[in-house]
Amino acid sequence: MTGGAQPKVSTGSTQRVTLAKGLNMGLRRAMEDDPKVLLMGEDVGKLGGVFRITDGLQKDFGEDRVIDSPLAESGIVGTAVGLALRGYRPVVEIQFDGFVYPAYDQIVCQVAKMQFRSQGKLKMPMVIRIPFGGGIGAVEHHSESPEAQFAHTPGLKVVACSNPVDGYWMIQQAIACDDPVIFLEPKRQYHADKADLDESATPEPLFSSRVVRAGTDATVLAYGPTVKSAMAAAEAAATEGKSLEVIDLRTLSPLDMAPVYESVRRTGRAVVAHEAHVNLGMGAEIASRITEECFYSLEAPVLRVGAFDTPYPPSRIEEDYLPDLDRILDAADRSLEF
Repeated sequence: MTGGAQPKVSTGSTQRVTLAKGLNMGLRRAMEDDPKVLLMGEDVGKLGGVFRITDGLQKDFGEDRVIDSPLAESGIVGTAVGLALRGYRPVVEIQFDGFVYPAYDQIVCQVAKMQFRSQGKLKMPMVIRIPFGGGIGAVEHHSESPEAQFAHTPGLKVVACSNPVDGYWMIQQAIACDDPVIFLEPKRQYHADKADLDESATPEPLFSSRVVRAGTDATVLAYGPTVKSAMAAAEAAATEGKSLEVIDLRTLSPLDMAPVYESVRRTGRAVVAHEAHVNLGMGAEIASRITEECFYSLEAPVLRVGAFDTPYPPSRIEEDYLPDLDRILDAADRSLEF
């Protein structure tokens, strides 16, 4: 597949939507299909969320199902734990990525452990939506990439959509999952691009990675906001006669490594790109697994591209801080020079 991610089968009419609209439509569909689905978060009701992802849902489903919560993330998630134990499927919105930390204790000590603690007798069907990443001109606490901290926690599923079509399908699949899902949304992509959505199509499985651009010389792995940058880097490389394969990882816990291994065994080279810090980021785990499984196929070390190991900078210099086309392309060039 050489374009953006699309479902396998297209049988009906399509409409062009943004990621924000795709998520909104997916939430609406989930609420229509299951009266036990509830939305909770700061300003998700009357305002429709700061990014308007839940726009119009309280009006159509009522204040009992789309709940404007106090400014208290620990209380929001703790309340959702109780609802999940009572058979509901709460969908919690953390307004910005950096606001999740007051709820970190609830997520790691309760949400992640409840099913294991009860030997499977209790389920925790909860989705915690987190707009993550930078690129919107915001400050620290509004531009974080905390995915590795959650992927490191047993008992949590962690996924990251990168485009409008995946946003529509993945949010519904996450809500239907009986395990707690950390659902990461690249906020800079909310209103950036549109894609054709066919609601009658068959979606990919939730916990699967996907080749979004075929190539032969090196494999570039990305997720969330860096998928677009990786695709741009592949386009630029093509003008220089270099063929980069791009894989959208989509799921971070569990990782779906089979397509990655297959690709790296063909290309012999791999670059992992994410907005989080390079040190102990997702790229470290992915690079380790590739080295273990594809050692004799590698022609170069697995390289990582990410943010610098500093707190998030003032917005005027965030473009120098975040990995972009040039830094991904530079890593690919270094790999190809081996």
